[in-house]
Amino acid sequence: MQNTYRPNSPIPQGSGAEEFSSNLDESLLANLRRCLYALAGLTLFLMALGSATRVMNAGLACPDWPLCYGEFVPSAQMNLQVFLEWFHRLVASTVGFCTIALVGVSWWFRKSVPNWLPWAALAALALVVFQGVLGGLTVIELLRFDIVTAHLGTGLLFFSLVLAIAVGLTPLQTTTVAAHLPWLGLTATLLVYLQSLLGALVASQWALHLCFSESELCGVMNAHLLGIIPASLAALTVAIATWLTPDKTPLLDRLSQLAGLLLATQLAVGSATFRLHLQVEPLTVTHQAVGAALLGTLLAYTLVAWRSRAATRSTESPA
Repeated sequence: MQNTYRPNSPIPQGSGAEEFSSNLDESLLANLRRCLYALAGLTLFLMALGSATRVMNAGLACPDWPLCYGEFVPSAQMNLQVFLEWFHRLVASTVGFCTIALVGVSWWFRKSVPNWLPWAALAALALVVFQGVLGGLTVIELLRFDIVTAHLGTGLLFFSLVLAIAVGLTPLQTTTVAAHLPWLGLTATLLVYLQSLLGALVASQWALHLCFSESELCGVMNAHLLGIIPASLAALTVAIATWLTPDKTPLLDRLSQLAGLLLATQLAVGSATFRLHLQVEPLTVTHQAVGAALLGTLLAYTLVAWRSRAATRSTESPA
């Protein structure tokens, strides 16, 4: 039986060489994929920009919200800190408008796209709205640590969802994939996400500075340091297990290698950041950005592995 990309399936299936089902618009789907990958990249940049805003103590550079000093462009008050906060809001607004456009396009052309896409787009928009509320509360509540942590956690969820939609629209090879690979990927993804939240707690409370200077919040810092072990082992297991497993796709191989490279980079940058007591701002920003990239890579790996297995089972099922 020919494996096709079926609109009523919750998971798009099929290889790049196969034709889409007749009621799906292949050109539209290709354009949506490109836009979604671009939106995921823009979101990754936004999170790095948010980290730069925090480490440069610019989180309250604009005392009001959503405007800055009551203006869209606060030219009279503009300095590096004000620019960082203002630019962060500008990029966030761009992400929001892009998400609104995604919702509009997916619902307008809902008969030409997989039936799960409009609902996934609505979920992404809900996260954007919630993220906007958290952004406003971050300013109003003067950078309260739990709100700042939730702000980053929601940003990572939005980034993950946009990336998941893009991967869901990407045609894949129908190839046998070992059953343990998707579960290894999912475990590593969850552990890296939890580790990212612990890192957000450390950053939002300046726990590293306080622990070194006043011996306060050392428990928060130590929790993040201990969390490195399971998250790193899980990501390393994905890379090694994929290398040793014959039942895989070339894409899974590349993603696992990228995950291993990002893990090594993250450990090196994190170690340098810790030893230098967060005194080198670009290192701190890189640490968060590489962590988010590692999360996205592991998520993509997991989805590719599960979709490839689902496609294989579909081809093996009786007509």
